[in-house]
Amino acid sequence: MKNFLFTALFILLSLQFSQAQNFNSYNKGSEYCSQNKIRSSNIDPALNVTADIQHSFNAINYKLNLDLFNCFISPYPKSFTGSVILTFQVDSTLNFIKLNAVNSSLVIDSVRLAGVSFSHSSNILTINLNRTYNVGETAQVKIYYKHNNVTDGALYVSNGFLFTDCEPEGARKWFPCWDKPSDKATLDLTARVPATVKLGSNGYLADSTRNVDTIYYNWISNDPVATYLMVMTGKVNYNLDIVYWNKISNPNDSIPIRFYWNQGENVSALNSMKIKVPQMMTTYSQLFGEHPFEKNGFATLNNQFVWGGMENQTLTSLCPNCWDESLIAHEFAHQWFGDMITCATWADIWLNEGFATYTEALWLEHLYGYSSYKSDIVSDASTYLSSNPGWAISDPNWAIVTPNVNTLFNYAITYMKGACVLHLLRYVMGDADFFDGLYSYANDPDLKYKSAVIPDFKEHMSTAYGEDLSWFFDEWIYQPNHPVYQNQYWFQNISTGIWEVGFVARQTQTNSSFHKMPIEIKLSFSTGADTTIRVMNDSNNQIYSWNFNRQPVSIVFDPSNNIVLKTATLSVIPPLPVELTSFSASVINNSVVLNWITATELNNYGFEIEKTSSLTAIPVWENIGFVNGNGTTSSPSIYTFNDTKVTAGKYLYRLKQIDNNGSYKYSNEIEVDFSLPNKYELEQNFPNPFNPITTIKYQIPVSGIVTLTVFNTLGQEVLQLVNGLQQAGIHEVKFDGTNLTSGIYFYQLESGTFNQIRKLVLIK
Repeated sequence: MKNFLFTALFILLSLQFSQAQNFNSYNKGSEYCSQNKIRSSNIDPALNVTADIQHSFNAINYKLNLDLFNCFISPYPKSFTGSVILTFQVDSTLNFIKLNAVNSSLVIDSVRLAGVSFSHSSNILTINLNRTYNVGETAQVKIYYKHNNVTDGALYVSNGFLFTDCEPEGARKWFPCWDKPSDKATLDLTARVPATVKLGSNGYLADSTRNVDTIYYNWISNDPVATYLMVMTGKVNYNLDIVYWNKISNPNDSIPIRFYWNQGENVSALNSMKIKVPQMMTTYSQLFGEHPFEKNGFATLNNQFVWGGMENQTLTSLCPNCWDESLIAHEFAHQWFGDMITCATWADIWLNEGFATYTEALWLEHLYGYSSYKSDIVSDASTYLSSNPGWAISDPNWAIVTPNVNTLFNYAITYMKGACVLHLLRYVMGDADFFDGLYSYANDPDLKYKSAVIPDFKEHMSTAYGEDLSWFFDEWIYQPNHPVYQNQYWFQNISTGIWEVGFVARQTQTNSSFHKMPIEIKLSFSTGADTTIRVMNDSNNQIYSWNFNRQPVSIVFDPSNNIVLKTATLSVIPPLPVELTSFSASVINNSVVLNWITATELNNYGFEIEKTSSLTAIPVWENIGFVNGNGTTSSPSIYTFNDTKVTAGKYLYRLKQIDNNGSYKYSNEIEVDFSLPNKYELEQNFPNPFNPITTIKYQIPVSGIVTLTVFNTLGQEVLQLVNGLQQAGIHEVKFDGTNLTSGIYFYQLESGTFNQIRKLVLIK
């Protein structure tokens, strides 16, 4: 959000929290969510690189025993004592493990069970084990620790209130853990609190034992939970209402939905949500598969949680009095997308936030019909188009280095564009295939209660569609920005009663490559009839023509605004005997390659290609070749000519189009700089990331032996692309990774004493 808007909203919030907060007007739940997460301080720069910690085990269960009693007693310290038993399975032979544990928040007292000694520095807890453990073995370490009386942005304590808020990496501030979303574990949490406190957590309430002035709550989640979704929420004299939802699969079985709320909140809004949440549960279960957990719940917090919500598994946190339908529709969708299936890395955050934001629109569609859904999506697109910061939805580097929260939870990209991309995918696939694929993804046993990467979702959607959708994900997920259409059309009476309609689909954006998409064109006729044509636009400057037996009077591009992530103009062009729509030149492998396209041709004999190196006021042109024309055609024609007789210097090229009757006209001139390079250079491959083919360009200033080799991360040679004598100049080769697995690779250019290496990323 823009700074001035952020400031205005913050001031508004301050005013609201001086009274009871009230959300009567419709607001986007995704905006509440984004603003809350952008305020997070739960990224630890010292542990931003996954490779810094050896992770050779799979966390199975965290069993926490916490004494929180004094946190609820004045002066409400943030300090507590506790222990955690981590049960883990060994992935590779080890005799120690490393966990995340922030030094400023946690003090480690001792380790037990398989742990025999420890060190704790730089926010890393290293536990030495009692022996060497082999692959497949299970072990337990018990860690006794205490939490310092510090404000750390993960544990919040004040005036009889305690809660945690951990996304993206804040769980390490209230208990030692492996704090990455890819390693989920079950949870067994016991907390000692005053008897006046109600305390909620993940999973189901297994026990609550009262002893005079004390109560012990035992919450158990048998379903694995990502550490950032583990939660404690407790308050003195918390209000608690419980409603039940009858399962679709077994109406005689029910799931409790717990509503924790504060005195003085809008009870009418709360009661409305107690009715609507079970309705959401039914609707979402029909769309995505039955509600996946033992219970669910919502808890409004205090003014330390100033905005929005947090989708903790089975217990969502809400800001005070935020019984807002859009917010809850968003956060509740996370129970499927984010909690049940969690993003494996932060490069996959779209699987959480884009999906939850899109579900807001699906909820409106359920309530009010497709027009309400579409209005919500168009609003999302408008927000993105006016605020686009210019990066992609997913960056592979985020899987290694956690980005800052302003990037990770950027409202325009992660939420708004993220939701719109799902709408675009629905438009491409059609409703039946789209919802089949979405349901299949959400019910995949290899992903359910686990974590997923974006390619997992892509595979499910491709299977449902019956075609590989890699092209869609490449351009909308891994590439920034959006298409800028500057389309053109013509109407021409080509014979008695027959009209030709021509359309040129042209994209002119310079900050991203071409976007392949199905496009729709609506034509209206003098008879009052209309028709909509849908075609796949799979190359730039693509030309279409159709013949009709009635006169066209108007044309509209994308009449239903289905390609919401775009800007577009449409202008008329008069039909020409030979309509040249593009003429370009490129230097490839020591030659100049000319390419041109005609939209239509009438009596076209052909093209003479002319060249001059005399860049003076009166240049001397040389005829260097001829290409036959296609006579008369209303279909696009593509031509190419390769000029191999070039030396270093600048040249002008033009086309002389000749009709069958001998008349001719010249095209515009294009200039080519064929200067030999003065240094060696290996360029970054494009596209990157790629799937499965990418282009590698390089230049050599003198002729010589050249090798271009691709290696994997182990330094093993994968493929030798070039090995031999090459002339000085600019060269390019294609690298096909069809037979390789996704991952990081390196390519190395060697010639003489020159040696350069670059990285490329294959994502399938």
